[in-house]
Amino acid sequence: MPRAGTRPTSRDVAQAAGVSQAAVSLVLGEKWRGRVSEATAERVREASRTLGYRPNLAARNLRLGRTRTVLLVVPALTTEFFAGVYTGAARVASQHGFGVVLYPSPEGIGPARDPFASAQAALDGVIASSMAAEALTAIRGDQLPLVMLDSDPEGSVGAATVNLDIAGGVRQVTDHLLALGHRHFLHLAADVASWTFEVRARELAARLREVPGASLRTARAPISIRGAETAAEAALSGGPPHTTAVVCDDDQLAAGTYKAARRLGLRVPEDLSVTGLDDLALATAIDPELTTVRLDAELFGERGMGALLAVLEGRAPAAGDIPVDLVVRRSTAPPR
Repeated sequence: MPRAGTRPTSRDVAQAAGVSQAAVSLVLGEKWRGRVSEATAERVREASRTLGYRPNLAARNLRLGRTRTVLLVVPALTTEFFAGVYTGAARVASQHGFGVVLYPSPEGIGPARDPFASAQAALDGVIASSMAAEALTAIRGDQLPLVMLDSDPEGSVGAATVNLDIAGGVRQVTDHLLALGHRHFLHLAADVASWTFEVRARELAARLREVPGASLRTARAPISIRGAETAAEAALSGGPPHTTAVVCDDDQLAAGTYKAARRLGLRVPEDLSVTGLDDLALATAIDPELTTVRLDAELFGERGMGALLAVLEGRAPAAGDIPVDLVVRRSTAPPR
């Protein structure tokens, strides 16, 4: 048995199961069939589960291509954005003979069940969104070669960080609204503790501080249309100054703002300009079509997988944030 406070080893598993370390390696590596009996394999698996044993993947000195499997850890948010990230990552992975396993945290951005024990397979590396960082720690994904997406490059736990130019996108939105003549803003902020949403709030506030006579209020909402509708209605029902533009952290929040505006008898964009961020399919499904910032989710996934391949090969990943573009549609107009 391992000493208290120490991590169990394959020797501990072998001792508990009454087998050799070679047998443990065969069973946990799924190479036991024809070499050890089913009963022996089950004893090894049971001892491993009881002791909480996990192979020390770093100590194994994994070679590139050993398993050719990457884990993509994302928050279980109801948005097509992370589906695009997966598509892009899987495209680059397949070009290099890798597979990508998508692992959304069952509890959203909270802790997640450990996928490694159930999969009983080693992984070459992990790509993870900052919104799934807590889940990442819980599943010990930070013990593998790791690339972080949408994360503070100064405080990232990953070997590399890949970001979209979210700050630039917020500046594009703000400058567009200022050029139309808006001065009284509401920020409908995602109620999610994540670096990417902190950047949005910081950049919006910083830009408006530079403009004489500009005002900014903030309301928080969960990333859902219904939650945004409730939060926006409460904020827009408040006192002066009269809000003429709502900057939303996400297209779903913008859709909820549309519904709140209608309930209050406000027209978009005649009485209220609304912007989003993502350019989901939803942006062109609502009326009027939404002015928003297009984030290339597939390119984001491609760059994330490319960065992980570079880390595994000992190369420096490509530098620089991925550019984003403001898409102006009919949800913004000069204030009345």
